[in-house]
Amino acid sequence: MKSTSYYPVIMTGDVVGTAAFYCAYFRFEPLFTSDWYVHLRSKEDEHVTLAVLDGSHETIPTVARGKVSGLLLNFEVEDVDGIYDDCRREGLPILKKICDEDFGQRHFITADPNGVLIDIIRPIPPSPEYAAMYDGSALPA
Repeated sequence: MKSTSYYPVIMTGDVVGTAAFYCAYFRFEPLFTSDWYVHLRSKEDEHVTLAVLDGSHETIPTVARGKVSGLLLNFEVEDVDGIYDDCRREGLPILKKICDEDFGQRHFITADPNGVLIDIIRPIPPSPEYAAMYDGSALPA
């Protein structure tokens, strides 16, 4: 299978509010807007997209309808500290304070109004122990 695009779709009961959240706090903009689906694109990178879908919409098989659960969205960024400060200033929940991890991340975790976890990450060099677990092409420069 050759994929031409990939993006997560958040199923929710509040399409408008969820889309507005990602536009307001994470610099997304709508490319398509309806009352049951919104397709968002990053204002900073056209290849970063996200969709929001009414979890009760008829396109979803009946057995799978509902809200999203157990989802963690990772966003790799250049200025994790600046975004952390912005999120704190805006009153977003900080579920994990910013920290450096031995496995090669400086990050923090917040959440959207649906409880979807959002991990904001800047890759950093891992400890020697973790560096040995990486393929060389995956290590940050």
